[in-house]
Amino acid sequence: MAAFLLGAVLLIVQPEIVPSRPAINPKTETTSQSVQRELLKKTSQKNDFKENIHSNGSCQQLPQTIIIGVRKGGTRALLEMLSLHPDIAAAESEVHFFDWEDHYRNGLQWYINQMPFSYPHQITVEKTPAYFTSPKVPERVYNMNESMRLLLILRDPSERVLSDYTQVFYNHMQKHKPYPSIEQFLIKDGELNVDYKAINRSLYYIHMQNWLKYFPLDRIHIVDGDKLIKDPFPEIEKVERFLKLSPQINASNFYFNKTKGFYCLRDSGRERCLHESKGRAHPQVDTWLLEKLHEYFHEPNKKFFELVGRTFDWH
Repeated sequence: MAAFLLGAVLLIVQPEIVPSRPAINPKTETTSQSVQRELLKKTSQKNDFKENIHSNGSCQQLPQTIIIGVRKGGTRALLEMLSLHPDIAAAESEVHFFDWEDHYRNGLQWYINQMPFSYPHQITVEKTPAYFTSPKVPERVYNMNESMRLLLILRDPSERVLSDYTQVFYNHMQKHKPYPSIEQFLIKDGELNVDYKAINRSLYYIHMQNWLKYFPLDRIHIVDGDKLIKDPFPEIEKVERFLKLSPQINASNFYFNKTKGFYCLRDSGRERCLHESKGRAHPQVDTWLLEKLHEYFHEPNKKFFELVGRTFDWH
């Protein structure tokens, strides 16, 4: 009788075990909701983790994959293309949880609240391009989930610099604010201004070294942003394999829009393109200045190739 009563008490006090959803591989990489509670206790000012569960069985949860960058590398295009897969639930906005102190102080409960509702079989993805170049982000992501799978999309560093300038230029134009020419940023005392932030963001090997302190290379999949623009399907196939998703995205999901000048998406008969702010023409830059950019990035690119054991078709 005593044994029976003891068993009953243990049954009552035992916490409810909720089946974990597959993070990447259901056999080896599941992350239970109880583990997420512990993570919340470590980083949140409030320890009262409240599960946001919808009546249809979906819930908000920590992402299992993050698109960490790079800025103006094609992160929005990558997220939209990846969203074609039925097993992907993507956060709509850039969350900036790990790089903005005001957000990070809110804790993981706040972070979860920014995520989309997803079903147990789905992978939750968020993208914030600024993560890649922020020195404090790799450790913070690692402390949340050391098994995180990371997506990094890169393009020719020189082209990325021009796109970086173009975005800021148009943002100022829309607000009717003047903005200096790109030459005023790129040139200082007759030489290339290597202190220009847009140039620093293109020094990929420096930022990659920081991430490799916490995550092995097999946890970071590098998407070739230049190839994604020209022929997106093969690059998305590689992403599917990296995330261990069943092959669901097809070549028929992409079509080239001649008016916009880039690929758009076709999903269940519905067609959609990226925002008009994407694919803007770069400013005209003198050939000698472009050559200076290419020359400057030559050695950093070489170091990056050696670091990741892979080459890219960059100048």
